[in-house]
Amino acid sequence: MIFQPVLNVFLLVLLCAPVGALAVIALAKAKGRDKALWVLRLVLLLACFVMFLRPGIPGGATQTLATDTDVVLVVDTTASIVAEDWNGDEPRLDGVRADVQSIVDEYPGARFALITFDASADLRMPLTTDTTSLISSLDVLRPEVTSQSRGSSIGIASPLLAETLSNAAESSPDRSRMVFYFGDGEQTVTSAPEPFDGSAEFTDAGAVFGYGTAEGGPMQLTTGGLGAAGSGEYIEYQGSNALSVIDEANLEAIAGELGVEYQHRTADTEIVLPDAPSTTTNYAESGSVGNVTELYWIAALVVVALLGVELARAGMLVARLRLLRTPRARATHDRDRSTRDATRSARDASRSTREATTSRPDDGGAA
Repeated sequence: MIFQPVLNVFLLVLLCAPVGALAVIALAKAKGRDKALWVLRLVLLLACFVMFLRPGIPGGATQTLATDTDVVLVVDTTASIVAEDWNGDEPRLDGVRADVQSIVDEYPGARFALITFDASADLRMPLTTDTTSLISSLDVLRPEVTSQSRGSSIGIASPLLAETLSNAAESSPDRSRMVFYFGDGEQTVTSAPEPFDGSAEFTDAGAVFGYGTAEGGPMQLTTGGLGAAGSGEYIEYQGSNALSVIDEANLEAIAGELGVEYQHRTADTEIVLPDAPSTTTNYAESGSVGNVTELYWIAALVVVALLGVELARAGMLVARLRLLRTPRARATHDRDRSTRDATRSARDASRSTREATTSRPDDGGAA
C-alpha cells in the first residue's frame, strides 16, 4: 500500500483535526438517535481524509531493474501535432502518446520531466517518478488554440531544456540524463530555429522522433476546450484544407545538435530506444515500479453514500416542517375569518340600532 496525498499530510491533518474534534464533542453531548448521526458524520470525515491521501497498490513487477537516469521529454504542441496522417487518418499526437508509454515501460524507475512547446515553451512536469501523472498529463494534452497561433519555432524549447538538464546535473551529478524530442520539424516563423547544442553536454542518450508524412495531413481547428482535440472543422488555406508536412531535415539537425539518433515514426514500425546509460544491478534496490492501482474511489463511494444519508434526512426534515406549518396556517386563517365575521356582525347590529332609533315616533309631538 502506498499513498499519494493531494496535499501535504500535515496540512490535511490541520484541516481535518479541528472538524473531527468538534464532531467528537458533539457526539459526547448527543443522546438517542443523534449519537448514531454524529458517528456517521465522523465516518464521513475519516473517509474524506483517506480519499485525500490517495491510497493505492503499486503495479508492475517488483523484480525489475530500476533505471538510474533522468529522462526529459520535449513534445511539440503546435497545431500540426494533430495533423491526421498517423496510422492513416489519426492525429500525430496519438503516436506521441503511444511512444511515451513505450519509453516509460522501457526505463522503469527513471525520473521523467515533460516540456511542451508551441509559441512558447513550458515545463509541464518537473522531474518525478510518478509516471501515472505523466501519462495523465499527456492524455489531457491539447495543441495550442488555432485562433491564437502566431507561428512557432521548433527550437523554442532549447533554453528551457538546457536549464532543466543543467539543474538536474547540479542536483544529481551521479545520475545520467536522456532527452527525447517529439515533433514534425515544421518551422512556421521566418527566423532560424534555435540550436540545441547547449543541451548536448548534459545529454548522455536519447532520440529525436519525427511524425508526419511527405504528403501531409489536414489539421482540425482547436478551441482549447476539454473535450475532443478538434472542433470538427479544418484549417483552410486558399480554399482547401491546409496540410502539415514533416520536415525531416530540421529534425535530423536537432538530433545532430543533441548528439542523439533520429527516427521517423510510423504506426506500423516498432520504436527503437537506446539502452539507459546506467542502471542498478541489484534487484532488491529496484522496489516496486510501474503504474499504481488507485484505491481512493472506495473512500469516495463511502463519502457519496453518507452524503446521501444526510440529504435524505434533510429532505425528511423539510417535509415534516411543511406538515407542521400547514395546520397552523389553516388555524390562523380560520381565526382571522372568525374575527372578520364577528366584526361584520357587530357592525350590522350597530347599523340596525341606529336605524331603529331614527324611525321611532316622537311621543311629545303626539300629545
